[in-house]
Amino acid sequence: MVRIKIVLLLFGVAIAQAVRSDLEDQLDIELGAQDYQRLNRLRHLSEEFLGYYQNITVKDLVPEGRLPSTSDLQCYADFAQVTAGLASGSLWAYRMFDSWGTIPAGILKGHLKDLGHYDECVAIEQEALTSTIVGKYCLSTLPIQQLLGGGGGGGAGMMMNVQTAVCFPASCSATNMDTLLRRVYQQLLGLELNANQNLVREQSCKTSEREELDGVTIFTIVLLSVFAGAVALSTLYDYFLCEDQTKLPTILKVFSARANSRALFRVTTKSNPNVIECLHGIRCMSLIWVCFGHDYIIGITSPNINLYDVYKWAKSPFMDVIYEGVFAVDTFFFISGLLVAMVPLRAMEKANGKLNIPLMYLHRYLRLTPIVAVMILVYLKLLPRISDGPLYGNWNFDNYDNCNDNWYWTLLYIQNFATDKECLAHAWYLAIDTQLYIIAPILLLLVYKFGKKGAAVVLLFMLGLAAYLFSIMVINDYSLIYSSDDGPDLTGYTHLRASGWLVGFLFGYFLHSTRGKSFKLSRPSVWIGWILSLALLCTCVFSMDPYGRANIKTIPILNEAFYVSLSRIAWPLGLSWVVFACMQGYGGLANSFLTSPLWQPLSKLSFCVYMGHLFIQNLNGGRTRVNTYFSDYDVMLRFWQDFGFSVILAYFMYILIEAPCGGLQSMLLPNRRPAPQPKVQPIQVALNVQSAPIDLEKQSP
Repeated sequence: MVRIKIVLLLFGVAIAQAVRSDLEDQLDIELGAQDYQRLNRLRHLSEEFLGYYQNITVKDLVPEGRLPSTSDLQCYADFAQVTAGLASGSLWAYRMFDSWGTIPAGILKGHLKDLGHYDECVAIEQEALTSTIVGKYCLSTLPIQQLLGGGGGGGAGMMMNVQTAVCFPASCSATNMDTLLRRVYQQLLGLELNANQNLVREQSCKTSEREELDGVTIFTIVLLSVFAGAVALSTLYDYFLCEDQTKLPTILKVFSARANSRALFRVTTKSNPNVIECLHGIRCMSLIWVCFGHDYIIGITSPNINLYDVYKWAKSPFMDVIYEGVFAVDTFFFISGLLVAMVPLRAMEKANGKLNIPLMYLHRYLRLTPIVAVMILVYLKLLPRISDGPLYGNWNFDNYDNCNDNWYWTLLYIQNFATDKECLAHAWYLAIDTQLYIIAPILLLLVYKFGKKGAAVVLLFMLGLAAYLFSIMVINDYSLIYSSDDGPDLTGYTHLRASGWLVGFLFGYFLHSTRGKSFKLSRPSVWIGWILSLALLCTCVFSMDPYGRANIKTIPILNEAFYVSLSRIAWPLGLSWVVFACMQGYGGLANSFLTSPLWQPLSKLSFCVYMGHLFIQNLNGGRTRVNTYFSDYDVMLRFWQDFGFSVILAYFMYILIEAPCGGLQSMLLPNRRPAPQPKVQPIQVALNVQSAPIDLEKQSP
């Protein structure tokens, strides 16, 4: 999950910072002229490689104790052609070594990766006597501490490993490159490296070759083309052949980009007591928080020249705003629970307590699944082909094998229980929200038939789940702050994340039962409400600042369990006051900001923005070809470009998939809500619980 990933990243950076300090002391005391010269000789590794290996033998490419295979012999033959090309002054041969990286300048500042020149390497394609020589780009690990005589390649010393780019013929495997580089270090430095550490891994290697289109890829392209064709034809008919928009055929209106764009960008400024206008702003701010937090993960794990500055940043209070972005997810749960209570309860009142549960589930599934299914296809089959780069496909949330094996769990919305390897890292929220939606009819019938007594049962259920979370953390010593890959996942299970949704449900029941009433509050009461609300929200975000991560101070598991279990209730309680105050006219500046009509289009796009934003972030991060610099300002620059393209992608997904599928659903399925009475309008705000951005943390988040 995203939050655990942040913890591990910062833990690693903290170790690296300690290693850096140790290495600085070591360099001050022990680094003599011989060690410095040894390190300096590696500054231009490609030149030293050429100097020592003008005549490579098969033994230099094959690990000891193994006979040469056919691929080893092909690698040797291609190297012989490269050597001949260097001797004859061929430009393509020199490009193979010109593309190599060097040992970066500023290692003690955290500059640990030199990407070389990726495009120069993979662009090599030279016809030889028996084959075509193609460039193969790889990242090679250089254990600096061991090269300086610091010993071991494991433990904290691993954090000082430098990566630099190397380029070899594509016929050579990572094992061939690893063996050859070890021989270089042995002859150049007289050093035998740790045999347990791989210098070159196959997953870091890339060539210009691309896989042929398979059946699923062709299906994805055809599917998107069919939808695009339908949208294009309907839009052309709407623009040029239909003079009266009211007479536009329904099927064409469903696919018309003109009609759907008009509905998307239409904003309402008229006050409506049945519309909770502030939810648009709350939803959009939470979406921005999610995307901003994910961009920090991309920024931290980029090939920065100042990686150790992340350690200083992690000790600042602003770090808590990013790390606790998990509460944006609880905001979505809160909004979802609120609307699940308000909308069906109003419909049940008009239908004398009847609730069409199967139709309710069917609408929900058909509302979500088209976008989720298309995003899975795009992620698995199109995204790997869209761009390229030295880090492309090996980024934070890129794991295509998970999609190949587990995509169907995501479409069933049970991936958080069914598998540990999810297809889309940020789709876990959908699973939890859908599972809570499944139990919603039980809660709706409880509060409809038994009123406050039913609400009390829901409250006890919520407190019971909070107590269960507290108990398992204390009894089993489970920590979120000091979590690891081997530890349990306390963020992805429905019963551990239901508190925010249940608070929203109870608050929605409260708003439903008090609709039409006006609450007259004194000025001190309003001030107390806002102070308590802000105190709850700020406590949730900043109370863990002294503990864990980059700070030395630790927190007992009992204290952490209290924080985790209670904060998931405190956060939606704080939001409840914000919504209540805005609805009753006590919101002031907050109400003016959150109810601005400018939020409405983005609120309608929020589901598509959320589902696509990681694609854009990974795309832009993976195609990085040069080193980057980490700072809050640089991450902010990255965020605005990523978020802008995420909105553009979301618009096209909305026009191509979401709006047409929603329109077809309305045409083919009966409305699950009865027709409104003359003087009562149905709730309009975000009636799509699903139009809320559907996550952080695993994604997120």
